[in-house]
Amino acid sequence: MIGLASAPETSWLRRVPAGAKLGGLLVFGGAVFLIGSATVLAFIAGAAALFLRSTGRPATALARDLAWPIGVLLFVLGATALLDDPGPALVSFLRLLAILFAAHAVTLTTTTAELMAAIEALLAPLDRRGLVDAGRVSLTLTLAIRFIPVIAEEAREIRDAQAARGLAAHPLALAVPLAVRVLVRAEAVADAIEARGFAAPRNGGVISGAVSSPGAPPRPGHMGPTIKDGNE
Repeated sequence: MIGLASAPETSWLRRVPAGAKLGGLLVFGGAVFLIGSATVLAFIAGAAALFLRSTGRPATALARDLAWPIGVLLFVLGATALLDDPGPALVSFLRLLAILFAAHAVTLTTTTAELMAAIEALLAPLDRRGLVDAGRVSLTLTLAIRFIPVIAEEAREIRDAQAARGLAAHPLALAVPLAVRVLVRAEAVADAIEARGFAAPRNGGVISGAVSSPGAPPRPGHMGPTIKDGNE
């Protein structure tokens, strides 16, 4: 779903500072959860969709980006409506849909480096008090966001390969090779992070990227992938 900085360079939202976008997203998400009217939330979700469209990314690409997450939300909506009152289920669906549109607009117009810097800046007061390590938190969150489209692409590749061999679609046939690929990628990324010193004990934080003691040496010829933006 999430392609970091994959909106056109000319998008007006690209010029907005990452910290302002991230802070605005947090405020928007909090405000949405204070609203309990399905009608109002429907208007907000529509406005968020227009906001997302204003990033300049083609409608077909947006539909491809959001097909899976919206499908999951619809499934949850249907299951909740069957098991409980449809009213609250619809309200929850519209809330999450509005946040999904807004969050996707932010990630489409923010690079990995900008996102990490913004998260570190927001967590800096807590970091100074020793409550969190802002550098590690920003790295973790950015990796999680960055790997959502990577995993989705892996799933598409596996499914295309299976379809080319004439295999019928089956959740288990997709889940097993996908889990193996994800674990292999996770190990490679962990090796790369460790080789760059992020696994070392903290001494003054890693907000600036400087670490006092190096982590374990990298495996020969195995540095793992680097984090890249969608436009690199």
